[in-house]
Amino acid sequence: MIEQLFGSKTRVKLLQLFYGNPNRQFYVREITRKIEEQINSVRRELSNLLSIGIIVSDSNNNKLYYEVNQKYKYYSPLKQIFGEDNVSIKPGNAQNSSSNDNPLSTIGHVDLALLTGQFTRDEISGIDFLIVGEINPNALAKYIAEMEQKENKSIRYTVMSLDDFKYRIEIRDRFASNVLNSKKQVIVDIHGFLNKNIKEEAE
Repeated sequence: MIEQLFGSKTRVKLLQLFYGNPNRQFYVREITRKIEEQINSVRRELSNLLSIGIIVSDSNNNKLYYEVNQKYKYYSPLKQIFGEDNVSIKPGNAQNSSSNDNPLSTIGHVDLALLTGQFTRDEISGIDFLIVGEINPNALAKYIAEMEQKENKSIRYTVMSLDDFKYRIEIRDRFASNVLNSKKQVIVDIHGFLNKNIKEEAE
């Protein structure tokens, strides 16, 4: 039914991909691989979404990247429809995740996890994946290996304890500050670190 409402199966898949991954950019062949649709159909629907203003594009290193336009006037209602449970690594509710719905619970107790770097094309932090919490090293290694295979790229990641991360924030550690200020996609943030950071900057 939703495919009939929004015009095509490819368009619906694209909306799920983009709204499920705010702040993340994708190039055409990456998109076709993730949504498993023909490239001609993908190109046609990307052109439609661009003309409407739902997505925006940016060229870099001879590749054209696309991402959801968060300034689009209907961004919020569309995100409510397409943004939940549709992301590539199933982040769940980024701001209100608990241990019961934490998508990374298989690797330990995760307090904060986010994607940045090559996922959002922002190299300020120098990493792609940050995980904060009590993590099982073997389970994490397996998770990263599967993630690298799925994303078809090598992933730079950093793991630290919750106490270490809190201390780094308190002393305004350069690495922690760069991560918090980078363009990012939040997977888990059960303590609302990012909300706190936004409020502090506004005060």
